[in-house]
Amino acid sequence: MNTPSLAILAKIEAKPEKIEQVKALLTSALALANEEEQTISWYAVQISDTRFAIFDTFANEQGRQVHLNGKIADALLSQADELLAMAPEIMTANILAAKT
Repeated sequence: MNTPSLAILAKIEAKPEKIEQVKALLTSALALANEEEQTISWYAVQISDTRFAIFDTFANEQGRQVHLNGKIADALLSQADELLAMAPEIMTANILAAKT
């Protein structure tokens, strides 16, 4: 397995009446993440009642770009107006240290 050096952190704020749909979307996205050969790790977490995040790691920029343009991003962004209180905040990052 490649060592991750790059990451994406996406912060997501669900509309209060759409929490369960956001949970379902994120849970179902695991199958899509498993299809991505260049995604080393992928996590979907719930921070509070309406706040969620996705954290992914990659060995190189190509893998990160494939993910940013992939099925998970498409599924999330295509339903953003319906499910989210605001646009997701998508940040790229360099990994300084990791334990995997």
